[in-house]
Amino acid sequence: MFDSLSDRLGEVFRQFTGKGRLTKSDVEAGLREVRLALLEADVNFKVARAFVDRIREQAVGEEVLDSLTPGQQIVKIVNAELVALLGGEQRRISYASQPPTVVMLLGLQGSGKTTTAVKLALAVRREGHRPLLVAADTYRPAAAQQLERLGKDNNIPVAMPDGKSDPPKLCQKGVEEARRLNCDVVILDTAGRLQIDQRMLDELKEIRRRVHVDDAMLVVDSMTGQEAVNVGKAFAEQVGVDGVIMTKLDGDARGGAALSMRESIGVPIVYTGVGEKPSDLEPFHPERMASRILGMGDVLTLIERAQEHVDEKQAKAMEERLFAGRLTMDDFLEQMRQMRKMGSMESILGMLPGGRKLVQQAAGAMPTERDLSHMEAIVLSMTPDERRRPEIVKGARRKRIALGSGTSIAEVSKLLKGFDQMQGVFKQLGGGKGTKGARGKMRMLKNLKGLDTTQLGL
Repeated sequence: MFDSLSDRLGEVFRQFTGKGRLTKSDVEAGLREVRLALLEADVNFKVARAFVDRIREQAVGEEVLDSLTPGQQIVKIVNAELVALLGGEQRRISYASQPPTVVMLLGLQGSGKTTTAVKLALAVRREGHRPLLVAADTYRPAAAQQLERLGKDNNIPVAMPDGKSDPPKLCQKGVEEARRLNCDVVILDTAGRLQIDQRMLDELKEIRRRVHVDDAMLVVDSMTGQEAVNVGKAFAEQVGVDGVIMTKLDGDARGGAALSMRESIGVPIVYTGVGEKPSDLEPFHPERMASRILGMGDVLTLIERAQEHVDEKQAKAMEERLFAGRLTMDDFLEQMRQMRKMGSMESILGMLPGGRKLVQQAAGAMPTERDLSHMEAIVLSMTPDERRRPEIVKGARRKRIALGSGTSIAEVSKLLKGFDQMQGVFKQLGGGKGTKGARGKMRMLKNLKGLDTTQLGL
């Protein structure tokens, strides 16, 4: 996400930081490029103009132009303004002092409300709450059945239509059901339309009149660009919106809707959908997102993902075996699965400072999901003894494993070779024989340099 904007801003900042001194004309030229970058990213033109004007006010002052590092000062100003543009502080769900908390999802048909309802329920459950989903969309065919199925798959209770009540009455009954089941969060999955119409808006107003809604969340598809902002304005004016959930942000290379939303409709983004899995809903952190856009990474989110998906005790035991050179193919398989839960290699590297450059440099060399699936199939086609002692996997065994995994002998050999290299390098790093003294250190560095990590999906 935000790839094109990050690239353009990176070029502008290189111009700023590449000079020892800056003049007002240098700043003006750079700000023109920033404005063009925002417009190319599909940011609302009024938002882009106001953003650049705010930076200009601060950047042409004497304390900036006469400083020892004017380029870095301007980058600092842009970062601060970008955080403010994205909403400033992180916005959380407004939990009621007297449960249940009622969260109402609004949005057009196709924006992803139903799947987002389940993702949001899982997100609040991870925070220690007990959610109940209410299927209040009685218009879209099988909408209630879809929510019921997703709820059952994720062990979340769902209040279903009874065939008699209208949506406002369904929402009232849903709140009553939550009290009966001792659920402290109610998520209303309301109906949408292909486009905004008055009947839909009137129904949503009636729901808000009959049910005390603590948070009205607008669900918008970030891929629709400025149309998402226009939809947001209509809902905000007619029904009232407290926060925004942006779906498909991982597929939006421009990100104009996310950058325009806060300033255009006056409410912040609360969550972002970054994938298709039920767990792929992330709290929106303006400062972290600004850091990503400016190429500074997002290490805090990476750490949180690791804490969520990686078992600490298991990881420590695996680390000891790794540095002792006793890692098995079962260990490698478990490590790969945990990494895949955290996201693609591109997304993980993209959260590291300067990681986007690494992704661009390794374009075409990093393993795809298909490659990782092949690696997993290869390991699963090995016998328990072969996984414990991969060195015994020779000619006939490799042929059998290739047939069993639906891969080739070359792929099996490549994986085994990479695994063997990794074992040797980490054994030396762990203080094994030969690492002491200048000659040992040189040999260790040479091994590290020669390690083909692409063979292992690293």
